[in-house]
Amino acid sequence: MAVASAAMFTSCDDMLDTDPRVTEMTQATFPGKPADVEALNAATYSIMNTMGGGDSDTQNPFYWWELMSDNCYGSGGLQDNKVKSLHHLVEMSSNQFSEPFKLLYAGISRANNQIETIDNVDWTGNEAKRNQLLGEGYFMRGLYTLWLTQMYGDVPLVTSTTVTDEMQQQVSAEDVIYPQILSDFVSGMNLMGDAAFAGSGHANKYAAKAFAARAYMFWAGFYKNVGELASGSAPAINLVKQEGCEIASLSQADIVAGLKDVIDNGGYKLCEDFRSLWQYSNSLVWDETHDGVDGANKEGTHGYAFIADMKRENCFDMPGMGNGNTEEIFQIQFMNASSWGITQPYATARMYCNYLSVFWALRVNGNNGNRDYTYPFTQGWGQGTPSCNIWDDWTMAERNGEYTDIRKLGSLIDCDNELTEYSYVKDDCEESGYGVKKWNGVTVDALTGDSPWWDAAPGFKTSSLDNPMQGDHFEDFYLMRLADVYLMHAELTGDKTYLNKVQKRAGVPETGYSLKAIQDERRWEFAFEGIRFNDMRRWTGNKPTADSYAPKALQAQAGKKIVCLGDKSNKRTMEHMTCSWTERYIATNGFLAKPQSQITIMNGKLVQNPGWDASDPTTQYKTLY
Repeated sequence: MAVASAAMFTSCDDMLDTDPRVTEMTQATFPGKPADVEALNAATYSIMNTMGGGDSDTQNPFYWWELMSDNCYGSGGLQDNKVKSLHHLVEMSSNQFSEPFKLLYAGISRANNQIETIDNVDWTGNEAKRNQLLGEGYFMRGLYTLWLTQMYGDVPLVTSTTVTDEMQQQVSAEDVIYPQILSDFVSGMNLMGDAAFAGSGHANKYAAKAFAARAYMFWAGFYKNVGELASGSAPAINLVKQEGCEIASLSQADIVAGLKDVIDNGGYKLCEDFRSLWQYSNSLVWDETHDGVDGANKEGTHGYAFIADMKRENCFDMPGMGNGNTEEIFQIQFMNASSWGITQPYATARMYCNYLSVFWALRVNGNNGNRDYTYPFTQGWGQGTPSCNIWDDWTMAERNGEYTDIRKLGSLIDCDNELTEYSYVKDDCEESGYGVKKWNGVTVDALTGDSPWWDAAPGFKTSSLDNPMQGDHFEDFYLMRLADVYLMHAELTGDKTYLNKVQKRAGVPETGYSLKAIQDERRWEFAFEGIRFNDMRRWTGNKPTADSYAPKALQAQAGKKIVCLGDKSNKRTMEHMTCSWTERYIATNGFLAKPQSQITIMNGKLVQNPGWDASDPTTQYKTLY
């Protein structure tokens, strides 16, 4: 694990503090050999595992962004107020949103340490390794800073382990932070190698080029209010000179060229079948679906009709599919190393498992874990259920049955029609009748109880967490796929070529370029992958009105029928908790409240975001059910 630099501030509660872990080691003596730098690098990445494996309602920004979008409701049980507050864009406490704030600064601190100490090591004859590790440090600093400012807006920009007074000051994301983010990605793309690291969990130059596009497009759309990027009217962004970044600015044409390089030279390709990306298509379920001589199921066994027409070689756990698949550019990887005894700073017991598979899993009345009712899906907390809006909008896009988009049932569970005797939990609320299929835990007949399919996979060892239901979920969480590169390229150029490739795989009619086509394809392709909310924001700009994209889409949730407290006969509808989604979005511009504890510690250097005045009742959680 990593050795962090000395504390930056006297208060150990400050978000700019580091996490000293081996205090007898200092930058003067550590790192001393390449393996030490690799340990620093692993610790820099591990922040992503903490966010992805910890309690999703407390610290997972990708989950939060789905809850804040029109793709999901808060849902869960009556006591699950964190998810509901996120969905309604209100807060239940003044420090509710503090964990990602602290985690992301911890990641930035670790990346800074990695960048600053890399040349403590003699790299003679191994310069390529040195550049790769340095490039990863820059890339991860840019990535953590991007997520930080997308969540909290203007914040202090920390680019050194020695934090000056200037670095303690909140600065403009538009004018100061995004130039640094893009500079870090440029350094990453110029220092890192190519596809040699693909699928390893490490970034490479193609990941840096893809994320440079994502950051630039958010900056141009949200901050510069460029409504349609295909017009080519987005300005260049000025850069900061540092190792690996010698150019003065980055233009839209540069971004397009970077995406084209990923497409032409990255070695990535779309999986033939969209379902290959998701664990419900694993070969164990496929075999149970085809276990009869005539292709029918044997008596007493289950089958999953949705994947019956798949080729077995396209199953999730086959070579080139699922984890490490051919279109995966960057991801959070997980492993069987969780432990209730993890007590290190910025770590959680379940940090090495994909805990989204528990949060987004089904919550069924009395039947959790009983595959007779939920096969092939297993139980979980039932929070963040898909909204009626995404199903209804998707059905409308299919022209009410004129064609079938494989991604709809590839992403959502239609509970009433796919599951046997589906019923609702008596303390649940904001139920829509749909589940998140992409991430829901999956089981097989070879197991008992609520153990996930991983426990029956060849080579699996005893659960490290000693609780399979909570610990044995290892599906990669995709942060960048080739499909995203395709759609970003189409949006930036107006060229339909790569838009059509994404449409063709989904089995939908190929269309010409239009912004509406791009908006729809991105929503369908990346549903529940943490992308939707920030797409909505950049298509809205930073001067929203009631008719702008995000407020209008969010407000469309009002009036949709929902099930509460298990009563399907109750004609309850989704309504905003305190005022309206339109009002809350316009007030906040989609930013979260900065933790009040950090504002207090920073003594005026950190300012609360607009729309989060705690004395205003529209900002505060209210019990509805």
